[in-house]
Amino acid sequence: MNKEDLENFKRELEKEKQEIIKHLNSFAKKDPKREDWSAIFPDFNGTSASRDEEVDEVEEYTTLFSLEISLEKKLKEINEALERIEKNTFGICEKCKREIEIERLKANPAERYCKNCAK
Repeated sequence: MNKEDLENFKRELEKEKQEIIKHLNSFAKKDPKREDWSAIFPDFNGTSASRDEEVDEVEEYTTLFSLEISLEKKLKEINEALERIEKNTFGICEKCKREIEIERLKANPAERYCKNCAK
């Protein structure tokens, strides 16, 4: 892989990382000590919300909690890919140690395995 491709992948990963963090911050609270967010549970302390509104808020929380888990997983994959760039191991299959196909990396820059090992 040439240096230009590597820089493009790094830029793309950094951009996606920032988008994920922004999205997480829109509905979750970050633990300042680590890369972990918690979806904000609805606060029902004395508000005049109806039972239906409370049910809707809990359903929304459940959806956001699932989204939080998914985004955190993707963020972890991105951070690991950025670490591989720093360690000069980016684009190398973690199983067979061969180069990952450039098409695979273009589809998913956080990819860890070549086509054969991903099967």
